[in-house]
Amino acid sequence: MMPRLRWSAIYSAFLLFLMALPAAAAEGGDETNSPLGWTFRWIHFAIVFGLIAYLLATKAPAYFRGRAESIAASIAESGRSRAEGERRRKEAAEKLAGLEQELAEMRAAALRDGAAEAERIRLAMREEVAKIERAAQAEIAAAARAARSELKAVAARLAVSRAQAQLEKQMTTASEGAIFRAFVVQLTQSGAQGSRN
Repeated sequence: MMPRLRWSAIYSAFLLFLMALPAAAAEGGDETNSPLGWTFRWIHFAIVFGLIAYLLATKAPAYFRGRAESIAASIAESGRSRAEGERRRKEAAEKLAGLEQELAEMRAAALRDGAAEAERIRLAMREEVAKIERAAQAEIAAAARAARSELKAVAARLAVSRAQAQLEKQMTTASEGAIFRAFVVQLTQSGAQGSRN
């Protein structure tokens, strides 16, 4: 960690030295269109271009890879939630289909046992079917609500994370440009004040 810090300090000092050279060269006279002036312009261009290329090469791939992994994980979770909701809905539909068949068989047995017994069983089964149907409908509705709310939450998280990524991307580019321009203006002003003194 320490050698890396030392090299970055040396590199920063070298960059400041290169940026200060045109100001020192300008003290001798107005030679902005001289070969030396053009040489320093090209050196400044190479430095700025190198810094931008370095930042794009080191920071951008890791950021985009992390975002892609996060989005893929959110999509996979959404798919799992949807599959679980679909499975529960199918189970409830199978239970409901089985109940209809069982009801028909019980009705036939009740008719064979007699009118009074049939009436008692019919009433009991109607109540039971209604309870089971209400419970099944409530379970289906709860599963559907849970799946919808989970999907909404996942969609909201994805929307927020995408909006945050867009905002960070826009602010980073704008703020870097503004900082760089302010730095160049400040260097120019300090060079002009140094030449007056």
